Amino acid sequence: MTYLEKTITSLEVAEMVGKEHYDVMKDIRRIIGHLGEGTSSVTYFIDSEYVDLQGKKRPAFNLTKKGCELYSTRMTGEKGTQFAVAYIDRFNKMENHIKKQNDQLPMSNTKLLLETALKHEEEIEEIKTDVSYLKDSMRVSGVEEKHLQDKGKKAVMNAVGGYKSNAYKKISRKVFSEIWRDFKNHFIIPRYNELPKKRYEDGMKFLDMWQPSTSLRIEIEELNNQQEFKELA
Repeated sequence: MTYLEKTITSLEVAEMVGKEHYDVMKDIRRIIGHLGEGTSSVTYFIDSEYVDLQGKKRPAFNLTKKGCELYSTRMTGEKGTQFAVAYIDRFNKMENHIKKQNDQLPMSNTKLLLETALKHEEEIEEIKTDVSYLKDSMRVSGVEEKHLQDKGKKAVMNAVGGYKSNAYKKISRKVFSEIWRDFKNHFIIPRYNELPKKRYEDGMKFLDMWQPSTSLRIEIEELNNQQEFKELA
């Protein structure tokens, strides 16, 4: 249990006394000013900070038990009594927690071993998290990208009827554009080669099953029929 854990924050004080945190901060700064240069304020109030809802760092204080006692002298009536009860109860709970930990770990070497084991476990979890993140963020390799490209090309060739078809000569670029647009939309990626590595098999399956849109199939059929008609004529 560290020294700062034996304090309560100015945010908690604001909640206890039913005031805005800004006003509690002004009260504390005013008290510090009254202490004068001969008295160290750090035994009462410790500079701190917190992160607000917008992710910005804001100033705060950590109050020691003495700090809470000093702050309570500035309050009178029911609110002062309620605050005194709240902070006394809070510090008693912290002291009981410390005592309980000490009772459970009476030998300093045992405590050190447990702390070391906990730190080791935390490091392992961090490594696991990093590995998991890398797996999730890795995109397909160059070889896998080539396989996807070849699979997409094959799907387009099947759709237009081969290299020699009229549809391939006239609108192959349009068909290629559609297959990769459908691919990117399906996997929600900006470029087909940014497909996550873990979804490579899904990508290959998508290209195996892909078919042009109805309007594009009709256009392909009409172009190829025109070619057959010309050859017959």
